Order: sequence, then structure tokens, then C-alpha cells
Amino acid sequence: MLGWALTFLIVAIIAGVFGFSGIASASAGIAQLLFFIFIVLFVLAMVARALRGKPPV
Repeated sequence: MLGWALTFLIVAIIAGVFGFSGIASASAGIAQLLFFIFIVLFVLAMVARALRGKPPV
């Protein structure tokens, strides 16, 4: 999922450079949403692993 967020971020940067503001803002919004979903899932996975008694790697 982080890979998709980075892909949309790169698309947003390229679209912004060429002046496609609508595409750039949409791609940046999608990248931001995917990034925050990734962070939430990562934190949930760390909490679940800690609750099971396994120390973080």
C-alpha cells in the first residue's frame, strides 16, 4: 500500500510540474489517504503483536 501511495505522489508531482492542477490535487489526495491508511494499519499490527506477547523485531 505504501508503494501505491508513493506512485500517486510521483504522479501528483509530475502533474503539478506540467500544470495539470486538477490531476495533481486528486493524485496528492489519494496519496495522502493511502499513506494514512498504511500508518494506521502499521500501528494496529504493532499493537496486536505486542498484545500477543511477541517483542517487536
